[in-house]
Amino acid sequence: MATSEQFLTYVLEQLSDVEGVRTRPMMGEYLLYLRDRLAGGICDNRLMIKPVSAARALLPDAPLEPPYAGAKPMLVADCLEDRALLARLFQEIYDELPPPKPKKRRKPA
Repeated sequence: MATSEQFLTYVLEQLSDVEGVRTRPMMGEYLLYLRDRLAGGICDNRLMIKPVSAARALLPDAPLEPPYAGAKPMLVADCLEDRALLARLFQEIYDELPPPKPKKRRKPA
C-alpha cells in the first residue's frame, strides 16, 4: 500500500518547525532526509525513523518494523500529534545519522 498524499502532507506539516526536512519519492513511498542525512521514511502511511540511540531513548515504546519486505527495521513513530516531541526527536538524532556517501564520478566515455 502506497502512502497517501494526505498523510505525506500531514507529516510534513507536523515537521514544519524542523529546519532541513525534505522527502524524496521512492517506489510509492518517501525517503525522509534531515539536512541531507537519511533519517527514515514515510511508508504505508507510517512515519519511520532510523533506530539510532537518541530515537530509541525518545521513543522507547516504538515498535521496530521493516518498511518493506527485506528491509532493515525502523522505529514506527506514533507521536505525530506531538510537534514538540517530533522537533526534539529530529534535533537529537541528527548527529547519529551517517553523512551522505560521496557521489562517484562517472568516467568519460
